[in-house]
Amino acid sequence: MSYPESLMLRVVVLLLLMVAAPVTADARRQQINPVPFAHTPCSVLDEGPCTPSFCSVYGPWPCIPEMNYPYGQNLQVTIESRPAKDQESKYQKPDHDLDTIADLFAALRSCWTPPPEDSARAGMQMTVRFSFKRTGEMIAPPRVTFVTSGAPADTRATYLKTINASLDACLPLKFTKGLGGALAGRPIAIRYVDNRDLKNTSER
Repeated sequence: MSYPESLMLRVVVLLLLMVAAPVTADARRQQINPVPFAHTPCSVLDEGPCTPSFCSVYGPWPCIPEMNYPYGQNLQVTIESRPAKDQESKYQKPDHDLDTIADLFAALRSCWTPPPEDSARAGMQMTVRFSFKRTGEMIAPPRVTFVTSGAPADTRATYLKTINASLDACLPLKFTKGLGGALAGRPIAIRYVDNRDLKNTSER
């Protein structure tokens, strides 16, 4: 093949690549799954594009990174004043730095000390919501999101005071680096249930 022919062939191939590139880019833009946390896996065997776990500066098209958060946006746990026999192990404080959600919930359950019976109310429920810092401290005081209907103001105040005192006595919690980073700023909702057999206190 002569030099002019070789040069012409290179020019034709280059033109074809320039024409095909926009089509490929448009196709990729349309096929990327824009739904967050879709967990569309990437594989070298895939024919089409997928949502990657990171974006490369060398990518010729827009990239939507897939962040695989291990925990839900809202963590919820129920703490009973008198746990069932088969649940007692979940109320034991871990003897190591908290590394899992189960560890966190066990630590929070072990912190709870209900109010004295003479100031308690049978069946009383109160839910509070707050977030942790990486250091295991609360970002702000717990905010009440639910209280048993009909509970008097003084009873509500008693339970909220008891909840705050119980949490303050346990904080700061000792998180591992991984758990602290995953939990930082995420809302945690705790539902306290006073299921003790309190005589003549249900109407308090």
